Amino acid sequence: MIQLENLTKIFETPKGPVTAADHINMTVPKGEICVLLGPSGCGKTTTLKMINRIVPSTSGRVLINGEDTSGLNTQELRRNIGYVIQQIGLFPNMTIEENITVVPKLLGWDKARFLKRAREMMDMIALDASTFLKRYPSELSGGQQQRVGVARALAADPPVMLMDEPFGAIDPINRAVIQDEFLAMQKELKKTIMFVSHDIDEAIKMGDRIAIFRTGKLVQYSEPDELLAAPKNEFVESFLGEDRALKRLNLVKVHELASEKIGYVRPDDTLETAYKRIEEHGYLNCVVMVNDKHQPIGLIDKALARTTQGYCRDHYESIHTVVGLDDDLRKVASLMFAHDMTWMPCVNAEGRLCGQITQRAITRHLGSRYRSLAGAPTAGAEAGIAPEANQAGE
Repeated sequence: MIQLENLTKIFETPKGPVTAADHINMTVPKGEICVLLGPSGCGKTTTLKMINRIVPSTSGRVLINGEDTSGLNTQELRRNIGYVIQQIGLFPNMTIEENITVVPKLLGWDKARFLKRAREMMDMIALDASTFLKRYPSELSGGQQQRVGVARALAADPPVMLMDEPFGAIDPINRAVIQDEFLAMQKELKKTIMFVSHDIDEAIKMGDRIAIFRTGKLVQYSEPDELLAAPKNEFVESFLGEDRALKRLNLVKVHELASEKIGYVRPDDTLETAYKRIEEHGYLNCVVMVNDKHQPIGLIDKALARTTQGYCRDHYESIHTVVGLDDDLRKVASLMFAHDMTWMPCVNAEGRLCGQITQRAITRHLGSRYRSLAGAPTAGAEAGIAPEANQAGE
């Protein structure tokens, strides 16, 4: 856990004192990622650097897991805090192995232990140890160097990590890959992390909590969904952008809103049966056809089912629009727009049909969350996933 109590930094300049961080009070719970956001010069990086004393504070306290760090000498403090920066900061005259093991060596680890740790870290960041450990930073791509920078910060297993725009210099494709890898590591490691970013989408993706800074002050400190649904003032609202509702879609998974109420047919069912299933659900313009493994394989159109006789197996269209339970709603919305649909079939990890997600469920969720944060009664949300094949309509 990281606690900042009235943390303040005043720089003396020829034009007089400038307050870069003004009585910052916040707590990052153990195992969570807090992302610091704000315009240039707002104090977010200064606040981060006061934690490991790269910038000495003017006043206030930093506590890590309840311990006041003012009682620790600077070297001891920094060896217990992992630190990753945008420029990576690898030592160019050292091999990757030597870079990763710098802090473990300073902590007195024996050779066998720190060499083993180097290999473990390479596995964790998805780089082959036998290929890369003896190379120098200049022989690696920017994305690979960034991975090594993260590995070095984690090598001594620090309880706390500070990250200053760690992925900002990487191209968008590699950035997304490294972000995903880091989140997968964090799910297992559960480090307490403060993370400076200039990218709102990155903050929403990476952060358990987001802190918005302005002119040295902490303006709002909230979980991402609360921040997007209920910005504290016009500055926060403007900073987050007009597409706040779309950004919120990244935070919600299909399984949170999917309904089990979906009809379906099998290949040997008649088109008359298919039409009845569509009518049972009212708003549908087609029905899903499943195979003997209960996997969606096609769609039966309502107009065709109403006007044609025969069996479903002879009159279906291939299905290309299903979503998984762990997909986010932004993907769902994109597919709905692309295919002009107001609902989508949902499948589980085995590809079996297990429900549906509707446009109405998405809009109701966004609206009910906003009303909840504003203190108004919430509307009931569609929810519930049927465990397997016994769906409505069979």
